Amino acid sequence: MRRLGLYLLLGIGLVVFAYPFVWMGIATFTPEAEIPELTLLPSRWTLDHYRLVFERIPVWRGLLNSLVVALAVTASVLVFTSMAAYALAKLHWRGRETVFSIILFTMMVPFLLLLIPLYTLVVRLGWTDSLLGLIVPFMMNATGVLILRQSFLTIPRDLIDAARIDGCGELRILFTIIWPLSVPALVTVGLLTFIGSWNEVLWPIIVVREVQWMTLPQLVALFAVGGGAEGQLGPQLAAAFLLALPIVLAYLFFQRYFIQSFATGGLKG
Repeated sequence: MRRLGLYLLLGIGLVVFAYPFVWMGIATFTPEAEIPELTLLPSRWTLDHYRLVFERIPVWRGLLNSLVVALAVTASVLVFTSMAAYALAKLHWRGRETVFSIILFTMMVPFLLLLIPLYTLVVRLGWTDSLLGLIVPFMMNATGVLILRQSFLTIPRDLIDAARIDGCGELRILFTIIWPLSVPALVTVGLLTFIGSWNEVLWPIIVVREVQWMTLPQLVALFAVGGGAEGQLGPQLAAAFLLALPIVLAYLFFQRYFIQSFATGGLKG
Protein backbone atom coordinates (compact mmCIF):
# COMPACT_ATOMS: atom_id res chain seq x y z
CA MET A 1 0.00 0.00 0.00
CA ARG A 2 2.90 2.33 0.72
CA ARG A 3 4.31 1.72 -2.76
CA LEU A 4 0.84 2.20 -4.28
CA GLY A 5 0.56 5.59 -2.60
CA LEU A 6 3.99 6.55 -3.91
CA TYR A 7 3.07 5.56 -7.46
CA LEU A 8 -0.21 7.45 -7.15
CA LEU A 9 1.65 10.58 -6.02
CA LEU A 10 4.15 10.23 -8.87
CA GLY A 11 1.30 9.74 -11.33
CA ILE A 12 -0.39 12.94 -10.15
CA GLY A 13 2.89 14.82 -10.48
CA LEU A 14 3.36 13.43 -13.99
CA VAL A 15 -0.08 14.64 -15.06
CA VAL A 16 0.44 18.10 -13.54
CA PHE A 17 3.80 18.60 -15.26
CA ALA A 18 3.00 16.88 -18.57
CA TYR A 19 -0.45 18.33 -19.22
CA PRO A 20 0.75 21.81 -20.40
CA PHE A 21 3.18 20.23 -22.89
CA VAL A 22 0.63 17.72 -24.15
CA TRP A 23 -1.96 20.47 -24.50
CA MET A 24 0.49 22.68 -26.41
CA GLY A 25 1.29 19.86 -28.83
CA ILE A 26 -2.41 19.15 -29.47
CA ALA A 27 -3.27 22.87 -29.66
CA THR A 28 -0.96 23.24 -32.65
CA PHE A 29 -3.39 21.00 -34.58
CA THR A 30 -6.53 22.62 -33.13
CA PRO A 31 -8.59 25.31 -34.91
CA GLU A 32 -7.86 28.79 -33.58
CA ALA A 33 -11.36 29.30 -32.15
CA GLU A 34 -11.12 26.17 -29.99
CA ILE A 35 -7.67 26.78 -28.46
CA PRO A 36 -8.91 28.99 -25.54
CA GLU A 37 -11.17 26.10 -24.45
CA LEU A 38 -8.06 24.09 -23.42
CA THR A 39 -9.51 20.96 -24.95
CA LEU A 40 -7.51 17.82 -25.67
CA LEU A 41 -9.98 16.59 -28.29
CA PRO A 42 -10.56 19.21 -31.01
CA SER A 43 -13.55 18.94 -33.30
CA ARG A 44 -11.16 18.62 -36.25
CA TRP A 45 -7.42 18.45 -36.81
CA THR A 46 -5.71 21.11 -38.91
CA LEU A 47 -2.22 21.94 -40.19
CA ASP A 48 -3.04 25.60 -40.84
CA HIS A 49 -0.87 26.81 -37.95
CA TYR A 50 2.21 24.98 -39.21
CA ARG A 51 1.47 26.10 -42.76
CA LEU A 52 1.50 29.75 -41.64
CA VAL A 53 4.74 29.23 -39.69
CA PHE A 54 6.54 27.74 -42.69
CA GLU A 55 5.19 30.50 -44.94
CA ARG A 56 6.37 33.33 -42.68
CA ILE A 57 9.58 31.84 -41.25
CA PRO A 58 12.53 30.25 -43.13
CA VAL A 59 12.37 27.35 -40.70
CA TRP A 60 14.92 25.10 -42.38
CA ARG A 61 17.51 27.87 -42.70
CA GLY A 62 16.96 28.90 -39.08
CA LEU A 63 17.18 25.26 -37.98
CA LEU A 64 20.47 24.81 -39.83
CA ASN A 65 21.93 28.00 -38.32
CA SER A 66 20.82 26.97 -34.82
CA LEU A 67 22.30 23.49 -35.20
CA VAL A 68 25.63 24.85 -36.47
CA VAL A 69 25.86 27.39 -33.65
CA ALA A 70 24.70 25.04 -30.87
CA LEU A 71 26.88 22.12 -31.97
CA ALA A 72 29.96 24.30 -32.51
CA VAL A 73 29.55 25.98 -29.12
CA THR A 74 28.96 22.63 -27.41
CA ALA A 75 31.98 20.97 -29.00
CA SER A 76 34.30 23.88 -28.20
CA VAL A 77 33.04 24.12 -24.62
CA LEU A 78 33.64 20.41 -24.06
CA VAL A 79 37.21 20.64 -25.38
CA PHE A 80 38.31 23.89 -23.76
CA THR A 81 36.52 23.48 -20.42
CA SER A 82 37.84 19.94 -20.05
CA MET A 83 41.38 21.19 -20.68
CA ALA A 84 40.94 23.91 -18.06
CA ALA A 85 39.29 21.50 -15.63
CA TYR A 86 42.11 18.99 -16.05
CA ALA A 87 44.72 21.67 -15.34
CA LEU A 88 42.81 22.76 -12.23
CA ALA A 89 42.19 19.23 -10.96
CA LYS A 90 45.29 17.18 -11.80
CA LEU A 91 48.18 19.56 -12.47
CA HIS A 92 50.12 21.37 -9.75
CA TRP A 93 51.10 24.95 -10.52
CA ARG A 94 51.34 28.19 -8.62
CA GLY A 95 48.12 30.20 -8.49
CA ARG A 96 45.86 27.27 -9.33
CA GLU A 97 43.39 27.94 -6.51
CA THR A 98 43.39 31.67 -7.26
CA VAL A 99 42.50 31.04 -10.90
CA PHE A 100 39.74 28.65 -9.86
CA SER A 101 38.34 31.28 -7.47
CA ILE A 102 38.34 33.85 -10.30
CA ILE A 103 36.48 31.38 -12.53
CA LEU A 104 33.88 30.86 -9.80
CA PHE A 105 33.56 34.64 -9.42
CA THR A 106 32.75 35.04 -13.11
CA MET A 107 29.70 32.82 -12.58
CA MET A 108 28.19 35.57 -10.41
CA VAL A 109 28.64 38.31 -13.03
CA PRO A 110 25.34 38.91 -14.92
CA PHE A 111 25.61 38.55 -18.67
CA LEU A 112 23.94 41.96 -19.13
CA LEU A 113 27.01 43.63 -17.62
CA LEU A 114 29.16 42.08 -20.36
CA LEU A 115 26.72 42.81 -23.17
CA ILE A 116 28.04 46.23 -24.26
CA PRO A 117 31.80 45.47 -24.15
CA LEU A 118 31.25 42.09 -25.78
CA TYR A 119 29.16 43.65 -28.55
CA THR A 120 31.80 46.37 -29.08
CA LEU A 121 34.47 43.69 -29.44
CA VAL A 122 32.40 41.70 -31.92
CA VAL A 123 31.75 44.82 -34.00
CA ARG A 124 35.46 45.71 -34.14
CA LEU A 125 36.31 42.17 -35.21
CA GLY A 126 33.72 42.38 -37.98
CA TRP A 127 31.71 39.40 -36.74
CA THR A 128 28.28 40.98 -36.85
CA ASP A 129 25.79 39.33 -39.21
CA SER A 130 27.79 36.12 -39.12
CA LEU A 131 27.78 32.85 -37.22
CA LEU A 132 31.21 33.64 -35.76
CA GLY A 133 29.62 36.37 -33.66
CA LEU A 134 27.25 33.79 -32.19
CA ILE A 135 29.84 31.06 -31.60
CA VAL A 136 33.17 32.55 -30.49
CA PRO A 137 31.95 34.52 -27.41
CA PHE A 138 30.49 31.34 -25.88
CA MET A 139 33.25 28.82 -26.58
CA MET A 140 34.10 28.69 -22.86
CA ASN A 141 31.99 28.85 -19.71
CA ALA A 142 32.70 28.66 -15.99
CA THR A 143 29.90 26.24 -15.20
CA GLY A 144 31.44 23.58 -17.42
CA VAL A 145 34.83 24.06 -15.78
CA LEU A 146 33.30 23.61 -12.33
CA ILE A 147 31.35 20.46 -13.22
CA LEU A 148 34.24 18.80 -15.04
CA ARG A 149 36.82 19.74 -12.41
CA GLN A 150 34.75 18.14 -9.67
CA SER A 151 34.34 15.03 -11.83
CA PHE A 152 38.06 14.83 -12.65
CA LEU A 153 38.93 15.04 -8.94
CA THR A 154 37.29 11.65 -8.40
CA ILE A 155 39.68 9.90 -10.84
CA PRO A 156 42.61 8.21 -9.04
CA ARG A 157 45.92 9.99 -9.50
CA ASP A 158 47.73 6.63 -9.74
CA LEU A 159 46.00 6.01 -13.06
CA ILE A 160 47.34 9.27 -14.46
CA ASP A 161 50.83 8.64 -13.07
CA ALA A 162 50.86 5.20 -14.71
CA ALA A 163 49.93 6.78 -18.05
CA ARG A 164 52.74 9.31 -17.71
CA ILE A 165 55.22 6.51 -17.01
CA ASP A 166 54.04 4.84 -20.23
CA GLY A 167 54.92 8.02 -22.11
CA CYS A 168 51.49 9.64 -22.51
CA GLY A 169 51.33 13.40 -22.77
CA GLU A 170 48.82 15.47 -20.86
CA LEU A 171 46.45 15.93 -23.80
CA ARG A 172 46.52 12.22 -24.58
CA ILE A 173 45.79 11.44 -20.92
CA LEU A 174 42.87 13.87 -21.01
CA PHE A 175 41.22 12.63 -24.19
CA THR A 176 41.98 8.89 -23.98
CA ILE A 177 41.79 8.24 -20.23
CA ILE A 178 39.94 11.05 -18.46
CA TRP A 179 37.18 11.51 -21.04
CA PRO A 180 36.04 7.85 -21.15
CA LEU A 181 35.87 7.85 -17.34
CA SER A 182 33.86 11.09 -17.22
CA VAL A 183 31.12 10.45 -19.76
CA PRO A 184 28.19 11.43 -17.46
CA ALA A 185 29.83 14.76 -16.57
CA LEU A 186 30.72 15.46 -20.20
CA VAL A 187 27.18 14.68 -21.32
CA THR A 188 25.78 16.95 -18.60
CA VAL A 189 28.01 19.86 -19.63
CA GLY A 190 27.28 19.21 -23.30
CA LEU A 191 23.53 19.03 -22.78
CA LEU A 192 23.40 22.17 -20.62
CA THR A 193 25.56 24.04 -23.12
CA PHE A 194 23.51 22.86 -26.09
CA ILE A 195 20.22 23.89 -24.43
CA GLY A 196 21.60 27.28 -23.39
CA SER A 197 22.99 27.98 -26.86
CA TRP A 198 19.86 26.74 -28.61
CA ASN A 199 17.53 28.90 -26.51
CA GLU A 200 19.63 32.08 -26.71
CA VAL A 201 17.58 34.95 -28.15
CA LEU A 202 18.92 38.26 -26.81
CA TRP A 203 22.46 37.96 -28.18
CA PRO A 204 21.43 36.86 -31.72
CA ILE A 205 18.92 39.73 -31.92
CA ILE A 206 21.70 42.19 -31.07
CA VAL A 207 24.40 40.73 -33.33
CA VAL A 208 22.46 39.40 -36.36
CA ARG A 209 20.12 41.45 -38.53
CA GLU A 210 20.23 39.56 -41.84
CA VAL A 211 17.58 36.85 -42.07
CA GLN A 212 19.94 34.32 -43.67
CA TRP A 213 22.08 34.22 -40.49
CA MET A 214 19.26 34.26 -37.93
CA THR A 215 18.79 31.31 -35.60
CA LEU A 216 15.48 29.56 -35.12
CA PRO A 217 14.78 31.04 -31.63
CA GLN A 218 15.43 34.51 -33.03
CA LEU A 219 13.08 33.90 -35.96
CA VAL A 220 10.40 32.51 -33.65
CA ALA A 221 10.68 35.50 -31.31
CA LEU A 222 10.40 37.96 -34.20
CA PHE A 223 7.50 35.92 -35.60
CA ALA A 224 5.60 36.10 -32.30
CA VAL A 225 6.16 39.76 -31.45
CA GLY A 226 6.65 41.21 -34.91
CA GLY A 227 3.19 40.52 -36.29
CA GLY A 228 4.05 37.46 -38.35
CA ALA A 229 1.62 35.35 -36.34
CA GLU A 230 -1.18 37.88 -36.99
CA GLY A 231 -2.09 37.81 -33.30
CA GLN A 232 -3.12 34.16 -33.46
CA LEU A 233 -2.20 31.81 -30.62
CA GLY A 234 -2.06 28.66 -32.77
CA PRO A 235 0.86 29.70 -35.02
CA GLN A 236 2.80 30.95 -32.00
CA LEU A 237 2.32 27.60 -30.26
CA ALA A 238 3.32 25.75 -33.44
CA ALA A 239 6.51 27.79 -33.75
CA ALA A 240 7.32 27.22 -30.06
CA PHE A 241 6.68 23.49 -30.44
CA LEU A 242 9.09 23.26 -33.39
CA LEU A 243 11.67 25.17 -31.35
CA ALA A 244 11.35 22.89 -28.30
CA LEU A 245 11.31 19.59 -30.19
CA PRO A 246 15.12 19.22 -30.70
CA ILE A 247 15.74 19.96 -27.01
CA VAL A 248 13.24 17.32 -25.92
CA LEU A 249 14.75 14.74 -28.27
CA ALA A 250 18.28 15.54 -27.07
CA TYR A 251 17.28 15.14 -23.43
CA LEU A 252 15.42 11.89 -24.05
CA PHE A 253 18.48 10.48 -25.79
CA PHE A 254 21.01 11.54 -23.11
CA GLN A 255 18.84 11.48 -19.97
CA ARG A 256 20.51 8.35 -18.58
CA TYR A 257 23.92 10.05 -18.47
CA PHE A 258 22.39 13.31 -17.29
CA ILE A 259 20.72 11.70 -14.28
CA GLN A 260 23.77 9.56 -13.55
CA SER A 261 25.97 12.63 -13.39
CA PHE A 262 23.79 14.29 -10.76
CA ALA A 263 23.38 11.02 -8.84
CA THR A 264 27.08 10.21 -8.61
CA GLY A 265 28.81 13.55 -9.21
CA GLY A 266 29.05 14.77 -5.62
CA LEU A 267 31.37 17.74 -5.18
CA LYS A 268 34.88 17.00 -4.00
CA GLY A 269 37.39 19.70 -3.36
